[in-house]
Amino acid sequence: MHSTVDQLEIESGVKRLLKLFLPDYQVNSIYELDPDDFRSRGIKGVITDLDNTLVGAKDKLATPELVRWLKRLQTAGFGVVIVSNNRRARVSSFAEPLNIPYIYSARKPTARAFRRALAILGLKPSETLMIGDQMLTDVFGANRMGMLTLLVQPIAPKDEGILTRINRWLEKLVIRRLKQQGRPWEESKR
Repeated sequence: MHSTVDQLEIESGVKRLLKLFLPDYQVNSIYELDPDDFRSRGIKGVITDLDNTLVGAKDKLATPELVRWLKRLQTAGFGVVIVSNNRRARVSSFAEPLNIPYIYSARKPTARAFRRALAILGLKPSETLMIGDQMLTDVFGANRMGMLTLLVQPIAPKDEGILTRINRWLEKLVIRRLKQQGRPWEESKR
């Protein structure tokens, strides 16, 4: 039987853990981002997920709009690295034509790929923005590293694999618990 003190400690630990799933920002699309807003916050680099963040999970190449957006980031002085849990063939065939460094089979949310991406950028976590469409991989992993996090709406959720669909179900549980704690959550964004 737990004492009241033990129960409070457990609840406090759960609150701290759940906070790691909460993104700093939520937007519908990467195209809503203004590089100047992040530069003023000391951000110098962007780590971004690929599937359902930059393009749909089945889209092979960057759209012209995405090419312009990436060029805008680079022209503004931001380094960019793609970090994906997908296989090498998928990530390299997308990133190499854009001349963007990438990490494949990243195993997010583990820290290893995030550390590698930071090394590629030559930046500290506090100088880096992580952009992704999943709370359990992108947001959780980057928050644990101390990065600024931005959650986007998935581009093509119907094209997601079974593991991502399981993650989405778990995300709903986390969102429900965050709401119970009174944490802000924008329904329209998810």
